[in-house]
Amino acid sequence: MTPDPPVPFEPQTIVMRPKTRMYRLHDNRFRTPEFNPGPKGPGRFHFFGTPTVPALYTAATETGAVAETLLRNIPVTGGHIAYGDYQSKVMAALDIEREVRLASFLGTDLRALKVAPEQLTTTPLDNYPQTRKWAEAAHAAGFDGIAWMSRQDNSDRAYMFFGDRVTEDDFTVVPGTGRIFALEPDRDWLADLCAPMHIEVLTNTA
Repeated sequence: MTPDPPVPFEPQTIVMRPKTRMYRLHDNRFRTPEFNPGPKGPGRFHFFGTPTVPALYTAATETGAVAETLLRNIPVTGGHIAYGDYQSKVMAALDIEREVRLASFLGTDLRALKVAPEQLTTTPLDNYPQTRKWAEAAHAAGFDGIAWMSRQDNSDRAYMFFGDRVTEDDFTVVPGTGRIFALEPDRDWLADLCAPMHIEVLTNTA
């Protein structure tokens, strides 16, 4: 079970420098640097606040971005990604254009907070009401967002930015990095990525 955040809340800080690159995989109803305004669709670290604090999730790599979105409900034994799960999904790289401060939910920084990954960053979804309290505590402590290790890809960092601290204008979309998974070349790229993980990417005719 996820405990409440400690008081005072004093996590270690990650300073993300300008031009740090990351990847966002998202529904095509949003622009790549556009924050999800909420409040529908609660997740591990969103949504909270009145008014709702918008959220933008990214990952340090393309694989991490895929893992955090398309693979999050697929068991380690394998499975498939249905066409409807990716037909509206796109991905591109973003560069941050200014320095931001992130609360670290990584490695030994979790020990400093007296919490384990299985209590915060790798919990099942039924525990999200508790894990959201930690994002809210980071927000109240003045951070611009949070960083943790992807549950599905624990070699890559995942990030969430708070939309009342960081704006769409703080990001630049990197030209030539876009992927549209409904199109065959990017669907094939996704299939090649997933195949070693025993995950089949189904087509619309499957």
